[in-house]
Amino acid sequence: MSVGEGSGTDFATMRGRNYPTIRQFTVFLENRVGQLLEVVRRFEGSKVRIVAFSISDATECAFVRFLLSHPEQGREILERAGLAMIETDLIGIELPEGPQPLLRVCTALLQAEVNIVQAYPLIVRPHGRPAVALMVDNIEMAQETLGEKGFTMVTEGDLLEGG
Repeated sequence: MSVGEGSGTDFATMRGRNYPTIRQFTVFLENRVGQLLEVVRRFEGSKVRIVAFSISDATECAFVRFLLSHPEQGREILERAGLAMIETDLIGIELPEGPQPLLRVCTALLQAEVNIVQAYPLIVRPHGRPAVALMVDNIEMAQETLGEKGFTMVTEGDLLEGG
């Protein structure tokens, strides 16, 4: 089945394990001891695993960004907790072999005039390789450029246990 023009399915609205982006959940927490633990504990007993996270601290609040192995179920857990959050699409990239793999990624994106807004490593290693998650200012251009240059993209399906 083809996706896109003429197929009747808008690619931008499709989600699934092989969708070419990874969902990031930014949760806003009060800046006090124990808040992160409370959020992390909410995933206990579920199949949802945190596969990457980042914390940005401010005076009165903290922004915790999560990538989750099962984003649909993770969103439900966060919503049930009544947490203020934002969902954003990122790209995941396996780092290539050889010296200075980040240099190769950054160079490719610079050549396409794509700016990296946020970046952090994945805790899991899809396909046994190190990988990073990137928020970029032009996700379609970044995916096209990196794909043309032979980089392997990481999908949500790659983040499942054993992915």
